[in-house]
Amino acid sequence: MKRRLTIFGAAVLVVAASFVVYAQEASAAVGLHTSGRNIVEANGQQFIMRGVNHPHVWYTGNTQAFADVKALGANTVRVVLGSGKRWGPSNDVANVISLCKANRLICVLEVHDTTGYGEDGAAATLDEAVNYWISQKSVLVGQESYISINIGNEPIGNNNPSQWTAATVAAIQKMRSNGFQHLLMVDAPNWGQDWQNVMRDNAQEVYDADTLKNTVLSIHMYAVYANAQTIIDYLDRFQSNNWPLVIGEFGWQFQPGEVDHETLLAQADARGLGYIGWSWSGNTDPVLDMATNFNPSQLTTWGRRIFNGAHGIKATAKEASIYGGAASPSPSRSSVSASPSRSASTSASPSRSSASPSRSVSGSASPGGGRSCTAVYSIVGQWPGGFQGQVTVAAGGQAVSGWTVKWTYAGGQSVSSFWSADVTSSGANVTATNVGYNGTIGAGQSTSFGFLGVSGSTNPVPTATCTAV
Repeated sequence: MKRRLTIFGAAVLVVAASFVVYAQEASAAVGLHTSGRNIVEANGQQFIMRGVNHPHVWYTGNTQAFADVKALGANTVRVVLGSGKRWGPSNDVANVISLCKANRLICVLEVHDTTGYGEDGAAATLDEAVNYWISQKSVLVGQESYISINIGNEPIGNNNPSQWTAATVAAIQKMRSNGFQHLLMVDAPNWGQDWQNVMRDNAQEVYDADTLKNTVLSIHMYAVYANAQTIIDYLDRFQSNNWPLVIGEFGWQFQPGEVDHETLLAQADARGLGYIGWSWSGNTDPVLDMATNFNPSQLTTWGRRIFNGAHGIKATAKEASIYGGAASPSPSRSSVSASPSRSASTSASPSRSSASPSRSVSGSASPGGGRSCTAVYSIVGQWPGGFQGQVTVAAGGQAVSGWTVKWTYAGGQSVSSFWSADVTSSGANVTATNVGYNGTIGAGQSTSFGFLGVSGSTNPVPTATCTAV
């Protein structure tokens, strides 16, 4: 995600022919492993992941997050790491594992550099991600009961997603040939959302490629999963074929008709599926933050929902039996001091993972009461007939207390839904104004808002203008 909002590429899932059912047990039970469609511990007890994603590679000082999410009931944390191709390299993996163990959490460790490979030119390959894991092998071996290795985040974009199968098979086999016995997790293509069903249709081949039969598939559910039936149909396919699956990332409902998180949570609970929400804090667009500025006493609507709501973490999480399996004691504090939290709305870390590379045009600055701002319109993902856009608004030499952005479409496009701004349209003309939490921008700082749109045969990038108040 930056983790942050990139989130989307929409499409309709089509349910095709069914597959042959398997029910193979893992051949190695050195720690966490698959048994049929379930994740179990070395002692055979089922473990259902209930946790959150933490953007560690961009906020390495915020180690208090591990204790804070545990105190709110999580049993799992998915930790964002960098291989050095784009972010990092993360060379503090041993400390991350220690923080997870000290706070009685199962760690899912993921390399984020692979996000959108094939569509994002800066992305790493899955093979490069495996090389990073090999470089960290000395601190990973022996931790099989405490960690799962998520080889690469959202490793293929929307360009040629069919390459995902061969790349994923090769990555799994290279991990095994280098002696890794850990539970492996592999993300879907299409920025993790699998809207072209490549992972769904090749799940058996990928699972069979693992000599230890110890791989779990991971779907990331964002705007593609906007209605109950789409979610149910997708999960039904995996359940009927006994394929191990977790919902490795998901967001909540930004606007009506986006991300049916209520169905997602209820279905995961009913099916015994693990889920890991995006994300604890630090998003460029704070609508995805569960806690404001990493402060657990300032949970957002999203944070209150996932931790305290029906089918949420507090109601359904059970601690791993490796830690005793009971309600955990007060989590331990990290010996590493945390640096001051950075504001989510002005953070410089990269945006949410599912974004495709943005094409941007700088907007003009318009004075308002001696203040000025600029707007940059970007296309961060597109598909036939639709796209996701983002506009970054930056203050000039003085802080601003509000802003208005305008642009005019030349290709017949229209905005269908939006978040973190109030957006209105009149023909081809679009106007966006700030909402309550992102109107104030410090001098030289920025915020952003996003939207989904309908495109014509072309999708030219308009020039945006910004007026500050």
